[in-house]
Amino acid sequence: MEEMIAFCGLACHECPALLATKANDDEKRAEVAQLWSKQFNADIKPADINCDGCHSDSENIFGHCKVCEIRKCGKEKNINNCAYCDEYSCEKLGMVFNMMPDAKKRLDDIKSKL
Repeated sequence: MEEMIAFCGLACHECPALLATKANDDEKRAEVAQLWSKQFNADIKPADINCDGCHSDSENIFGHCKVCEIRKCGKEKNINNCAYCDEYSCEKLGMVFNMMPDAKKRLDDIKSKL
């Protein structure tokens, strides 16, 4: 699968929700739903594990991503990801970077090559 980086720097192409969707794998959806329910202390159903990736214009986007302010901002600015933004790194990214430092490293690497 081609590399797909979310606006926030997460690697969509490695995301188990995207992988389960692309493979149309209900067993994988169930595994991911169980794992994420525990990890995020939420009630996530296998039917919720459907996503075409952060950049998709389809309605097939995982839960929080549908209302994500970072995604909304990136879509409005029509950029590949936040590394391409003149305001990088803004406060919207703080929580993502705290939870997932690999996302910051990924965006920093992209920014350094622009």
